[in-house]
Amino acid sequence: MRMIVFFDLPMVTRMEKKVYVQFRRFLLNDGYDMIQWSVYGRLLCGADDEQKHLKRLIDNLPPAGSVRSMTVTEKQFAGIKLLVGLPRFSEKRGNAAQLLLF
Repeated sequence: MRMIVFFDLPMVTRMEKKVYVQFRRFLLNDGYDMIQWSVYGRLLCGADDEQKHLKRLIDNLPPAGSVRSMTVTEKQFAGIKLLVGLPRFSEKRGNAAQLLLF
């Protein structure tokens, strides 16, 4: 599964910019990858992991703006079609032969 976080935060004042940077750093430090501007996603290992990361997200919400979260399966996420632009490095699929399980 993947958790996708969408956000739109105000960035007019210096304090609002600081809050934006802190929230973005939280997402990056918590394992999220930027899919596109203000859209971040991370892999989950099941429902328990989803609840854990949702609680972390709620605990680090900024005081103003709009933040949304959505969880999708890997099959649904793989169905995303890139219409304009190039895929990011983190989106490029590796060869199945490169997968190593322990």
